[in-house]
Amino acid sequence: MRPLSPGSIHPPFAHYSHGVEIMPGSRLVFCSGQLGIGRDGAVPEGVEAQARLCFRAIAAILGEAGMSLADVVRVNAFVTSAECLGGYMKVRDEFVGNPPPASTLMIVQGFARPEFKVEIEAIAARAA
Repeated sequence: MRPLSPGSIHPPFAHYSHGVEIMPGSRLVFCSGQLGIGRDGAVPEGVEAQARLCFRAIAAILGEAGMSLADVVRVNAFVTSAECLGGYMKVRDEFVGNPPPASTLMIVQGFARPEFKVEIEAIAARAA
């Protein structure tokens, strides 16, 4: 991917790119939103632990397609409060590469179960 962050607009607020260009002929994988729940059904209490589970699930999905988190070109994340923003961004920065993907982060009212604090979806691309 080629990051797109024009000098004519305000720079990104955090570790993300304003846009990314995907080269023609690339394979794409779209990951559904992943919640912070373990294989055993356990949901950790904190946003950081939940975000780590989300990114590990995305990594597993991408692995099925022969890709990795290094191939992520877009991340959409949803958290349940402003207090979750810092913890989510800390974990995101542990998992995304350089150049960073395009990214959106939104505060939402909640998820299907009240214990969930974060949901993350991703798009990955790799040359065919």
